Amino acid sequence: MIGDILSGARRLSQQQLYERAARAAQGLKELGVQAGDAVGIALRNDFPFLEATIAAQNIGAYAVPFNWHSTGEELGGILRDSGAKAVVIHGDLHRRLGSALPEGTVPLVVPTPPEIREAYGLAEADCGVPPGALDWPRWLENFEPVAQALTHSELTYLHIMMYTGGTTGRPKGIRRLPITAEQEQGLFRNLPMTSETVQLITGPLYHNAPNLNCMNGLRAGATLVLMPRFDAEAVLRMIEEHRATFVHLVPTMFVRMLKLPEAARRRYDLSSLQTVLHGAAPCPPDMKRAMIEWVGPILVEYYGGTETGVITLCNSEEWLAHPGTVGHPVENAVLKILDDAGRELPVGEAGEVFMWNSTQPGFTYHGMEDERREVEREGLVTCGDIGYLDEDGYLYLCDRKKDMVISGGVNIYPSEIEAALIGMDGVKDCAVFGIPDEDFGEALAAVIQPDDGGAPTAEAIRAYLKEKLAAFKIPKIIEFQADLPREDSGKIFKRKLRDPYWEATGRSI
Repeated sequence: MIGDILSGARRLSQQQLYERAARAAQGLKELGVQAGDAVGIALRNDFPFLEATIAAQNIGAYAVPFNWHSTGEELGGILRDSGAKAVVIHGDLHRRLGSALPEGTVPLVVPTPPEIREAYGLAEADCGVPPGALDWPRWLENFEPVAQALTHSELTYLHIMMYTGGTTGRPKGIRRLPITAEQEQGLFRNLPMTSETVQLITGPLYHNAPNLNCMNGLRAGATLVLMPRFDAEAVLRMIEEHRATFVHLVPTMFVRMLKLPEAARRRYDLSSLQTVLHGAAPCPPDMKRAMIEWVGPILVEYYGGTETGVITLCNSEEWLAHPGTVGHPVENAVLKILDDAGRELPVGEAGEVFMWNSTQPGFTYHGMEDERREVEREGLVTCGDIGYLDEDGYLYLCDRKKDMVISGGVNIYPSEIEAALIGMDGVKDCAVFGIPDEDFGEALAAVIQPDDGGAPTAEAIRAYLKEKLAAFKIPKIIEFQADLPREDSGKIFKRKLRDPYWEATGRSI
């Protein structure tokens, strides 16, 4: 039996989902959208996100999800770059961003639903469809379903063009190339789901991993439960309420969940969980051990990229035998550690991670072919990560190459310092990055988000770090902010913290 999709008090059957998507596909065709064109999606986690995604695929177009935190200038730039002929957008977002839509891009406005209004503290008056705009629910009812509409088992994520790199530089649209029958068969092999799966979707669907897992669940006919916004205790409550079996989390979410009061953590029955999938950032070993002790040995870690798909996997037993690893290459994956000259490095030596999975279709960066060539060496692709392999072939990540700080000629990896800081009492979250320094080229800065109970002093932080790290890894500047700029996934916009230090220097490294 195929499961439903749930959001707040609302429920949509998959039969209804595919019918609505087929109607929307016909409507998009009448707006002039053709195979190969783009359809923008500026929505939070909501049914129309899935309807628009499937509608685009029904006509061979690309769904282009947007980070709705974007400014109007950023959103307009991606819409122009993708050539989107239409954008499906929540009412409150249209109110904020609608004036930035490029001429010729037709807005299809979705009334912002109650659970999203509540999660973000939005006024109902700001969340409707403005006069004269196309109202998505009413608009799609004007059309008969497109002929030969897709069924759930025919879905793929190939017709979703994700934009990546927006937190660190100009976003790049990843346009996937046609897939072979063999690749299609192996695409979701490493993360199997069935119609018995109940998947709680905690992260924003404009991110690749939540989106991929959602599409995987739809293909399998799983029950999908959409969270309008991540909240640590709400995750536990919804796992118990819906008897969720599968959840994807990122390390920042672990931090917030582990820092819940003990009574809150023990209040909910999590026994239905079978898999806690995590990735997207290195996970500090102490944190991961604490999660395994709490929920059991059901954590599965992965590593890969939007461009490459899943490259490594690691279950809890493997991780406990290789603490700190992000896994061993999966079947059909090749992984090498290369230096700047392209030479393969020996076991234990850190360099840039290059990889490919033969089940993954090829890709290009939309309109940026030069950048596409820059990330490839001999058929392998890099996402800019630095790591090393151990003697058993398990991969360990050090940091992002672009996040790496070079101070006095020494490579320093901020993620190592962040992993140490996050274990300190009084530190709720943190970001470490490079700032200009006259003597060493770059120095380290740390911005600390303190716990509600109060922050440690900068002196206490330095003393704590000196017990764990070499002296050259101790941040020169330590600042405190009540909130760090971040996305719903928890990913911190380091650029917004880093850029003010560099603006007057005329350089960025």
